[in-house]
This record gives sequence, C-alpha cells and structure tokens, in this order.
Amino acid sequence: MRNHYLIDAYIGLGSNLQNPHAQVTHALVQLKQLENCSLHSFSSLYSSRPMGPPDQPAYINAVAWLKTRLDASTLLKKLQSIENEHGRTRLGEHWGPRTLDLDILVYGNYKLKSQALSVPHPGIKYREFVLYPLREVNKNLMIPGVGVVHRIQPRCYPNGLIRLPI
Repeated sequence: MRNHYLIDAYIGLGSNLQNPHAQVTHALVQLKQLENCSLHSFSSLYSSRPMGPPDQPAYINAVAWLKTRLDASTLLKKLQSIENEHGRTRLGEHWGPRTLDLDILVYGNYKLKSQALSVPHPGIKYREFVLYPLREVNKNLMIPGVGVVHRIQPRCYPNGLIRLPI
C-alpha cells in the first residue's frame, strides 16, 4: 500500500556472517533501489560486539534514512525480502549470528505495535550500534516516546563500538 506523502523511515542494518561489510554495503544499494522509496542518507559503517551469545563474530552496523511512500507493513515486507536474498534464516537463536538484519527503527512520528512490528524499535535508546550511526545521520531526530537522538546517544556507553574508515 502507498501513502500519498513521504514518510521518514530510519532503517538499522547489521550483519556478522559471510563477509558482513559486503552484506551491509550491498543492502544499502538495494535500499536505494526500493520502489516508492529514496535513500536520503546513510551512516558510516560501525563494528560492534554481538548483543546475544558472545561466541559469535563482531557485527557490522549502519543506519539508513529513507523517504518512503510505503506503509510500515509493506516496508517491513520489502526489508524482509532483502534479508531473504542475503540468506537470512529465522530459525536460529534469539540475537544469534545472521547474514543480514534490517530493522525499521523509526517510521515518521508513528508509534506502532503489532505481532510483526514495533516502532520505534524496542530498546532503541540502549543500543550503541543504533544510536551512534543514527546521530551521524540525523542528530535532531525526535524518536516518538523516547526523545531527541543527540540527547539520548551520549547516555549510551559505546561498549567497544568502532566507526570504520571509509
């Protein structure tokens, strides 16, 4: 379904399997090509410690800012299709390793909660691998029900997060 107006959507990207750097950069290209969307900007790539089981490789993370006419549900389906193209499986352990993870972090000024999607993304204010790249993309972003990124991010410990050279 299409909206008649553009919505700002912020997408978190992450990978720690099968050449994570290439997985994330290729996903950014795919986001740029999404129908009824335009890639407004994106962050640097960051290396981060795994959030789940510690015996997995480090992650490569980034954030993309899309302008979209897609409703949140349709956007989620398109993102999951990109994940599937990258070999994403959902049968593994929670927060386990993955080829590609694409999350809708913020969708306009909306607060949405369904079985398939919660926006803003739960835990957004605690995740350094989201807040640091998000600040790079739009430090003045107001996350509905959470606050402004440039005020939240300094309260989030970097926890080994490393901004990668271009």
